[in-house]
Amino acid sequence: MNEKLSMDELNRLDVTQFKNSEKFPFVFVLDDIRSMNNVGSAFRTADSFRCSHIYICGITAKPPHREISKTALGADESVDWTYFDSPATCMQALKDLGYKIICVEQVKDSISLFEFKPDQNHTYAFVFGNEVFGVNDLFIKSADYSLEIPQFGTKHSLNVSVCMGIVSYDFVSKIKI
Repeated sequence: MNEKLSMDELNRLDVTQFKNSEKFPFVFVLDDIRSMNNVGSAFRTADSFRCSHIYICGITAKPPHREISKTALGADESVDWTYFDSPATCMQALKDLGYKIICVEQVKDSISLFEFKPDQNHTYAFVFGNEVFGVNDLFIKSADYSLEIPQFGTKHSLNVSVCMGIVSYDFVSKIKI
């Protein structure tokens, strides 16, 4: 018979174990994300998929903040993050660290998530943009490429936090630590 696992049976890492654990070779970049709930969700998703780091830039709110913590459920304590006031500064830092920069955005010549084949020899920075305006043009023009999540309905966008979950799951399912 199916029954829910207890918290002990889930065998979750505590914050110290998480910080000391091996992470998957990707980071999130939150570019002008307006909703603190989406920021909290980004932290929770990053924790869930052992994302290496979150880079926050522009108007995106940063921890500690009650509204972020409400959605993050403690992941704002486990996932390391860095704030940059401008996309240009963030982009340069990512390049200096050797990341392959990938905008998650609908642009000409984007690569479908179905065709995305991550290379285990690279580290990836997935850039997620503003809920209304998308990813900043500076990131799009400077990125290695853009990745598009195929959609089949009448809407032409997904909530940014949903995109983070889809991209993270896809990446982790294609990469092995």
